[in-house]
Amino acid sequence: MKLRPLLLSALAALALATSAHAAPQVSGKQLTVGQSDVQQYLDSSFPRTQKALGGLLALTVSDPLLTLPQGSRLDLGFDLAMAAGGSAMPVGKVQISSGLRYDAQTLGFHLDQPTVDGFRPAAGSGELDASTRSLLNSWLADYARREPIYKIDPAIARVMGALQVKSVGIQNGRIAVDFNQNLGSFVPQGLLGN
Repeated sequence: MKLRPLLLSALAALALATSAHAAPQVSGKQLTVGQSDVQQYLDSSFPRTQKALGGLLALTVSDPLLTLPQGSRLDLGFDLAMAAGGSAMPVGKVQISSGLRYDAQTLGFHLDQPTVDGFRPAAGSGELDASTRSLLNSWLADYARREPIYKIDPAIARVMGALQVKSVGIQNGRIAVDFNQNLGSFVPQGLLGN
């Protein structure tokens, strides 16, 4: 039995399955990305940990859950856990809302002015204590500045770099970016969805 060709075929299929996602869609001056594509990107980017006090405290943010309501701000939920002295303890679930911005350097969509809108503790009732809220706000600011919630394919992003972004918002459950020119004539055929 020839295992090598079978193994190579299986690996190729696995690589295709794990990297496949729907392409952004273009209509005139607008490019849109679906919620499921953004959620898939987020799922692959978490959990994340923010350390404080020289590593004595660590806040772990995991299990992102994205909602794209109509308007200019998305909703994003996370599970929080706090570790001190090596033992981690669930803190609860936090809900944030945020605007969006496109960053040509990271080729991605970033949170813009995220705010903590709700908190549900892991046990009992309560609110975020001041130190946990401070650590969470510090993590949010750093994450929004450095990390995209979704990254555009580099071939498409190269074309977008020559165009001016007019606005970024949410329309019909998709992130929508409006440009100053029609994208159809710039983006090569086969890179975009229908």
